[in-house]
Amino acid sequence: MPSMLRPKLVVHDAPAAIAFYEKAFDARVVEKYTAGDTVVMASMQLLGGFISLKDEDDTDRSPARLGGVPVIVDVVCEDPDAVAGRAVAAGAEIVFEVADQPYGARGGRVRDPFGHEWLLQTQPSMTPEEIQRAIDEMMG
Repeated sequence: MPSMLRPKLVVHDAPAAIAFYEKAFDARVVEKYTAGDTVVMASMQLLGGFISLKDEDDTDRSPARLGGVPVIVDVVCEDPDAVAGRAVAAGAEIVFEVADQPYGARGGRVRDPFGHEWLLQTQPSMTPEEIQRAIDEMMG
């Protein structure tokens, strides 16, 4: 099997998180392992890739226990408005409305009910040099 990058999200209430990702992002559970009522690993296919997730414990803490998110899931998609709309309908909240961005992409950000943030955006239409100029102008 070739190498694969698969982010692992730590959540409070993995069964509810799985149900949310299925509804919000059309996720499909590929495999799931439990120890009693605790999900120790669930692999899901969604948005053209894979993630895994697990219930929080004393070693691995969810964003709720950390007091914020240390990682943003960056999703390049053709229709961020539709993906964000589905996520909000499933229970996510808007962090940044989907809008045309100065770096040539259309995108926004949602926070799922488990504290993870998802940047949903199209591929930028500008060259790397144009993107850097746009960022420089934005930052003054």
